[in-house]
Amino acid sequence: MKVVLLAGGLGTRISEETAYVPKPLIEIGGMPILWHIMKCYSYYGFNEFIICAGYKQQTVKQWFADYFINSSDITFDYSSGRDVEIIHESRAEAWKVTVVDTGLNTMTGGRIKRIRDYVGDEPFLMTYGDGVCDVNISDLVDFHKKHGKTATLTAVLQDQSKGILDIGGDNAVKSFREKKLSDSTPINAGYMVLNPEVFDLIEGDNTVFEHEPLEKLAESGQLMSYMHKGFWQCMDNVREKELLEKLLEGGKAPWKKWED
Repeated sequence: MKVVLLAGGLGTRISEETAYVPKPLIEIGGMPILWHIMKCYSYYGFNEFIICAGYKQQTVKQWFADYFINSSDITFDYSSGRDVEIIHESRAEAWKVTVVDTGLNTMTGGRIKRIRDYVGDEPFLMTYGDGVCDVNISDLVDFHKKHGKTATLTAVLQDQSKGILDIGGDNAVKSFREKKLSDSTPINAGYMVLNPEVFDLIEGDNTVFEHEPLEKLAESGQLMSYMHKGFWQCMDNVREKELLEKLLEGGKAPWKKWED
């Protein structure tokens, strides 16, 4: 099952960092938050990624182009009059990564629509490139397969300005809307499992996935929630970046299940 990562936004709320790199490449603990998210999926055996790039997309491509070299011990031998590179040890993961330029100003739905040919006619995983979570992705996928509906999203109970979910007793999402300040209900944390039918609900580049497509899925009873009571944190501003840094430095990062 492929993993689609939305990594094309401008990240205006953390412009101190995104003036130089796209938001998903902002580092926490010395590695981009995008890498941390990918490591979470890889921990559960999902190693094929499709990255929906946009803002500074060439920077994302260059980071992955350099990743193997930067994760390896290398000897550069010029003694013979030519450049010989010898790889001694590599710490790069066995990932297959496709980086797609989905446009500078494309909305979230449009970015998903643009990578349809790379996904194919099979269910896929999808999340945002700015939030880490300790959800059990294997259990999430099993939950999706068992209920048989079109889409599953991970829901968390946190006071954040994200999409609001009205969840019934059978875990079906009854409605979907943007959060109001007075709300204190489950929010959409991303970490979704989607069937390929969702592509047909996206009209084009200007479609916001969290609006019409998810709202239509909720209205038709095809959107389910996987309730997660553990850790989830997005990185929308410098304060949240510093929080994630502090958790990593203290050895208390719940999403970091892999060994160094």
